[in-house]
Amino acid sequence: MSPRHQELVQPLGWARPRGYANGVVAKGRMVFVAGQIGWDPTSSKPKLGKTFAAQFDQALANAVAVVRQAGGRPEDLARVTIYVSDKKEYLAALKQAGQAWKRRVGHHYPAMTLVEVSSLLEKGAKVEIEVTAVLPEEPPPAVASPARKPPVR
Repeated sequence: MSPRHQELVQPLGWARPRGYANGVVAKGRMVFVAGQIGWDPTSSKPKLGKTFAAQFDQALANAVAVVRQAGGRPEDLARVTIYVSDKKEYLAALKQAGQAWKRRVGHHYPAMTLVEVSSLLEKGAKVEIEVTAVLPEEPPPAVASPARKPPVR
């Protein structure tokens, strides 16, 4: 299911894709997220997961965190580009990557591209995920924060 500010494009007569959309028409504020690798962003030194699945999960979490910081949600993703250093390793971990996708994004499938590259910039990185999100034109109303207790005197 797409958010109201996005419409999936499915050409007539084409087989429906699994796990991605052929195209997305979106109206709203755009967020361009730099390629994210599967590293712990709270660490001063990049610490990568050992497996492709672990790196995919963390890279996706990192990309979604940037979208959330901009005021968006995972279902606001309109386009995803996944760069992998080994297509065979990606295919072998496809089930775990799908589980990570459903855990992080749900059943929203934007336009996606997978690209195999000879290597990624960070040593040991197996996957890098770049996303474009389209947020509604009007930001959602602010959630009221819990009332603060007055200071004790």
